[in-house]
Amino acid sequence: MKLLIITAVAAYDKAIRQMLKISEVKTFSYQNVKGFRGLPSEVEDENWFGSSRNESQSILYYAFVENKNVDQLFKLVEEFNGKQEVLSKVHLAVVNIERSN
Repeated sequence: MKLLIITAVAAYDKAIRQMLKISEVKTFSYQNVKGFRGLPSEVEDENWFGSSRNESQSILYYAFVENKNVDQLFKLVEEFNGKQEVLSKVHLAVVNIERSN
């Protein structure tokens, strides 16, 4: 069993849900989060509103999945990211679960 973690801007929500469905990930949890991208400190010093300017509406998904579902999802995310013309990508990570109950 694996723990699947996906982060992305909220605008990608529908696409991510479709990728999860195609990969047969039937149960998952998600949460709206604020994403933050840091600026070099010299740019922040010149920007009075620097602390709020780099935040974005993001989404975090997590699910416990069988090993067989992981490769298909990685392939779909890679294809999706390859088609994007903006810097924002879907980020996918998988963690091994040694023990669960």
